[in-house]
Amino acid sequence: MVDTQRAEAQSQPLANPGDAPEAASMVWDAWGIPAGQQPLSAQIRGLLAQVFGVSGDPVARRDEGDVPLRESALTPAQRDGLVAVVGAADVSVDHHDRLLRAGGKSTPDLLRRRADGPQDAPDAVVFPADHEQVLAVLEYCATHEIAVVPFGGGTSVVGGVDPVRGRFATLIALDLRRLAWVRDVDPVSGTATLGAGLTGPQAEELLGAQGLSLGHFPQSFEFASIGGFAATRSSGQASAGYGRFDDMVQRLKVATPMGTLELGRAPASAAGPDLRELFVGSEGALGVITEVTLRVHPKPETVAYQAWSFPDFATGAAALRAVVQAGAAPTVLRLSDEAETGLNLARSGDIGGDAVTGCLAVTTFEGAEAHVVARSAEAHAVLTAAGGTALGAKPAQEWEHGRFKAPYMRDALLDAGVLCETLETATAWSNLAALKAKVTAALTDSLSAQGTPALVMCHISHTYPTGASLYFTVVAKQLSDPLAQWSIAKQAAGDAIMAAGGTITHHHAVGTDHRQWIPGEVGELGVRVLRAVKKELDPAGILNPGKLI
Repeated sequence: MVDTQRAEAQSQPLANPGDAPEAASMVWDAWGIPAGQQPLSAQIRGLLAQVFGVSGDPVARRDEGDVPLRESALTPAQRDGLVAVVGAADVSVDHHDRLLRAGGKSTPDLLRRRADGPQDAPDAVVFPADHEQVLAVLEYCATHEIAVVPFGGGTSVVGGVDPVRGRFATLIALDLRRLAWVRDVDPVSGTATLGAGLTGPQAEELLGAQGLSLGHFPQSFEFASIGGFAATRSSGQASAGYGRFDDMVQRLKVATPMGTLELGRAPASAAGPDLRELFVGSEGALGVITEVTLRVHPKPETVAYQAWSFPDFATGAAALRAVVQAGAAPTVLRLSDEAETGLNLARSGDIGGDAVTGCLAVTTFEGAEAHVVARSAEAHAVLTAAGGTALGAKPAQEWEHGRFKAPYMRDALLDAGVLCETLETATAWSNLAALKAKVTAALTDSLSAQGTPALVMCHISHTYPTGASLYFTVVAKQLSDPLAQWSIAKQAAGDAIMAAGGTITHHHAVGTDHRQWIPGEVGELGVRVLRAVKKELDPAGILNPGKLI
């Protein structure tokens, strides 16, 4: 019924601070690393010509050395003050270091990055070695009116690490990459403490040496950091099996301009409101997370794959609801709508194939072999009864193999004159169809009104007993001002989400892009509560200006 593969555990010592494997850094003007970038396939180029009337020929990119940056405003006295905390080697005003931290990886970020004229960038990049240095940097910056943008992997797609200065003349990026270690592994309790600068692959390598795993694999996994996962309430592809990242958090250590907070003493507590919740999702605006104690689990000994076809999205969504509410959810559970299924077939070259019709769903199961067999059999029965047709393991395995490549395709499309961006939301099962229809219409109508008809695709990638996420991908021909073009569409989509009862963000976070809708999400009183907390923890307002609140 399903194909399985067995994972082998190894036994090696854990890393001490500074011993973590080297993390990959992304290129300045696109997602990922150069080796991951690929030209558009002949099938995709043909579709672009047919649907949008563009050739698909890429434009040449600039060399990073040719990109002018805003002149650094860091004064000699400020540099000396920061050097006194972290050392001269770890305060950089180098062009390359500043450019790599000039923002995140949203489509607007990259469009701005590729535009002519000087790029805004941090005035300096500071690389603290530990919690005490982070604390000292924050105290110095608060005293000397220097804005601080905490920086992990730089994968934000909502403006979360953009160098927004506000009233501050000087702004630094606080790069946490040196806080990369694993310690205090407790296999009895199933927990481990990780440095905030550790990337997803580093964490899996260090934990994997002890036969353990987080099981957290969002699309940003290859580059995003543990601190970033916590600060943005990240949700990985295996959330149906292992939960969101905030579900994994047991303890936090946080540096603020007013001192240190260490939160979380037990798996659960009734000692008042859970203050961890102030910082999980705080996006560096309330404090800098320096270490996180997380729930871990043994590496799965078996992984089983099964793909499904459903006649339409409504039938597929009902089937996902049925399997989740029956308590038989797979580790990974994902459903693409008709448009996304069709495009995925075109990308794989399977145009005209009859293996998949309607909507494609992907499931995987992880764990001990007997447990996987039992769970997959239960889910198989539920999904079949709900109208699904089992397709075997291959489509699910192909999806897993390519799941980190999609952002590279977005960049290739931008190079070819095609606008491509994503947004996501979540709602209750009973409201899912209405929300999907209204957001799709808002995106389609707003782009068509500008003379650029759009292809809008959607999938469900995170499910709960009471509801699910909706993740939209939008493709349209670029206008002469694509930033303005997308801004109109984004405004329409955000307004539609709020009017239809969805959340403005399920896992991408708030950043700058969603901040205008936060009063509608939490209410004006809720905003005042958040501002009061920020005033107590960050009275000078130096932490990540312009984000969240």
